[in-house]
Amino acid sequence: MPSNTPRPTDDIPDSNEAFLSSQRPTKDTRRTGPARIALAHDWTVTVRGGEAVLERIAGYVDMHHKAAALFTLFDSGVAIGPKTDKIPRVASSKSKLPMAKGLRRWMAPLYPSMVEELGGRLENLHKAEPIDLLISTSSAMIKNLRPPGDAAHICYCHTPARWLYDQMDAYGKGSGGGGLRGLGLKMFGDKLRAFDASGTRTVSVFLANSEATRAMIERIYNRDAAVVWPPVRTAFFTPDANVAREDFWLLVSALEPYKRVDLAIEAACKARQRLIVAGEGTQKGFLAAHARAMSKKHAGGVKGLISFVGRVGDEQLRDLYRRAGAFIFPQIEDFGITAVEAQACGCPVVARSEGGAIDSVIPGKTGAFFEDADADALVAAVKALPSNAAACRTNAERFSEKLFDQRLAMHVEAAV
Repeated sequence: MPSNTPRPTDDIPDSNEAFLSSQRPTKDTRRTGPARIALAHDWTVTVRGGEAVLERIAGYVDMHHKAAALFTLFDSGVAIGPKTDKIPRVASSKSKLPMAKGLRRWMAPLYPSMVEELGGRLENLHKAEPIDLLISTSSAMIKNLRPPGDAAHICYCHTPARWLYDQMDAYGKGSGGGGLRGLGLKMFGDKLRAFDASGTRTVSVFLANSEATRAMIERIYNRDAAVVWPPVRTAFFTPDANVAREDFWLLVSALEPYKRVDLAIEAACKARQRLIVAGEGTQKGFLAAHARAMSKKHAGGVKGLISFVGRVGDEQLRDLYRRAGAFIFPQIEDFGITAVEAQACGCPVVARSEGGAIDSVIPGKTGAFFEDADADALVAAVKALPSNAAACRTNAERFSEKLFDQRLAMHVEAAV
């Protein structure tokens, strides 16, 4: 795993800054008026943290520039948000294949050809009316999209594709054909990694969502990146002094193998502690069966210990954050917006001491870490959890939408 220790920067040149310095126009040629910007996102088929970032970027572009189109590998027509939804979407032709959206992860060997197709369509759009900048948001391969003409390309990278690098084993486990997924990654992994590495040459500036992601970009792509934390709706997710904390754990996550919901379930059963799981995903049936087995093994088969409430709306989610005694964050995540949302509501976080949690959780003040993927270690961390709602709230404010806009603006305006 990459180091989570920020590196010294005094003597290290920033390739992002070097690029921007060489590209900034002179006083006589500096652009006046809004730029025409193309956006790109891996797929628009669901709404999670990555889509929240996309919506905020689209809002910035809408306010200060002009969005030409949103390019994506797969599109289901899902509503992302008012700013994103007003932008015309351009999806790969393979997105129209029967069941393509649901089987997109099985279509990974086709991603290179899909990216190339979209690159051609972006070039045609540029010929009709010039594109000044491409902004991609990616955790897969849309960052390999070739910018048209001499347009710059800013990539907001959530992570290099986890299923190609550090978490291949996790994606090859679980129900829903995990074994076949693993076999496919072994067969096509080398070719996909080669394409992924070569495609990063189209990126002018990398923005990473955490120090952990910055370190991965450096290690995998040999590129520098500036850290710009994702926007968190701290104005919406707030504490409420009139709502009492209750004695239950909360986990909010997609139900996928690498999220390690299974670990939280085992820990809750060992501690005989009520756990509410909010979220949907391919592992729902597997995790329900796992909960029954763990309850029988560790808690005498007591019913109701683990509750699956599915995907919840914003109001219900905020209420859960306000009432939970602890927020459980058992996975190694590139950032993890939910951990900050919980803190914004005054709820302390128990997290793995790797990945984006290093940026967002302050051990001993707003949460507690556990090192190993072990249920007993998680239970021990909960026992060491501090109770300081004010500290949680103050920490969360570092990740506000307003601060994200300011940090993003520095890079966008320099590039155009």
